[in-house]
Amino acid sequence: MRLLLVRHGQTPTNVDHLLDTAAPGPGLTELGAQQAAALPEALADEDIEVLYASTLVRTQLTAAPLAAARGLDVRVRDGIREISAGDLEMLPGDSPDAVRYMRTVFAWADGDTEARVPGGENGVEFLARYDAVVAEAAASGAGTAALVSHGAAIRAWSAARAHNVDVPFAAGHRLANTGTVILEGSPADGWKALTWAGATVTPAGDSGPAGAEPGVR
Repeated sequence: MRLLLVRHGQTPTNVDHLLDTAAPGPGLTELGAQQAAALPEALADEDIEVLYASTLVRTQLTAAPLAAARGLDVRVRDGIREISAGDLEMLPGDSPDAVRYMRTVFAWADGDTEARVPGGENGVEFLARYDAVVAEAAASGAGTAALVSHGAAIRAWSAARAHNVDVPFAAGHRLANTGTVILEGSPADGWKALTWAGATVTPAGDSGPAGAEPGVR
């Protein structure tokens, strides 16, 4: 299956650089609405058969133009919502505690799934809920599924589940609003990232002279 993980459009708290993860969350800015409206054309070459969004308002608003263009229903699932910031909710994104949030979620991909965001969830909980939606999409029989989700969730899940994406790569490659990670595979066989925000993901060990980490072309 081809799996498209799409970050939502811009929100007011993105503009203010706040760690905003709680439901229902904000809507989109004017730019965010424009980004959502551009998705059907941006993904015109993708034969999307099923479309999911999280329970946060911003993903549903982002998915709506794509759903309308393709004649698809948006399947709303809590499993692909943003990773809960817990006690760190609404802190500035460059604060030490917000940095701690990202270190914790990337630690999950390195195997420390018992690590917990203060007042939030741990890696076991996050990966289980996200995996469940991916498994549902795979079980639908669709050749291509799109999940409109969130930046930290997409990066953490990809680092944990794609064999050619490691933590340094995911940590060093943020996703802009409506940025998309495209993967191929299945829950049984695992996943390979094909592109990250439009750039081809090179295999691990094929990133140049160092030959140790995945990269993008």
